[in-house]
Amino acid sequence: MLGMYDMPALQPANDRLWTLIRSHLGYGPDHLTRDADVWEIWLNSDMVFAQTCGMPYRTRLHGKVQLIGTPDYELVGCPPGHYRSILVARQDDQRGLDQLIGGIFAYNEALSQSGWAAPLVHLAQRDLIPATIHQTGGHVHSARAVADGHADYAALDALTWELLKEHTDMGTTLREIGATEPTPALPYITANGQNASEIARAVRAAIHALPAEDRRLLHLHDLIDISADEYLCVSNPDQDMVNQLSP
Repeated sequence: MLGMYDMPALQPANDRLWTLIRSHLGYGPDHLTRDADVWEIWLNSDMVFAQTCGMPYRTRLHGKVQLIGTPDYELVGCPPGHYRSILVARQDDQRGLDQLIGGIFAYNEALSQSGWAAPLVHLAQRDLIPATIHQTGGHVHSARAVADGHADYAALDALTWELLKEHTDMGTTLREIGATEPTPALPYITANGQNASEIARAVRAAIHALPAEDRRLLHLHDLIDISADEYLCVSNPDQDMVNQLSP
């Protein structure tokens, strides 16, 4: 499953990526899974290859899955294999973050590193706390909630923000108002019973063999080795702050 970055415009490229991985690996499902709950995939003992988020990995999946490696998307302001959250507001709303904090913060879910954990840590470091929160179920939905006036600001995964600017009108509707510190990007994982090193070699070979246009569409440049410890040391939001948040 590659559901973390699998909007319709990217699905053919993701399909070709998996075909190459499977070809180099010599086994695996014929097709990517797109019709199952992510937790059913992540915790499946037969899982060969999937992508998860840093927060689910450190809070629930560590020890239950193996890291394969971390994709490098060459994101601006981030080391290889890292990403960050981009805080956005509407273009026609010129309030700063210290004013927007009194409005509605749209977030995808409370197990998201880029949509929840990173922005809350970022705000806490500035002695700011959202007055009201609104869960949307996805980064795209959070962006749309802000664009449509149902929320005042949101935090988006930096790669998702780039993809939205390329494939939607969000780049002209929304503006950046800040960014969090980089953290390790969304890792590829496999079940504990699989050969993670063998799969990593197949993924790296597939990335390098992927047509240039597909690599451009996916922003995919390489596979980076980032240790479990680096994921586990990323900060979670302060629980006292979380308890104060008003839906």
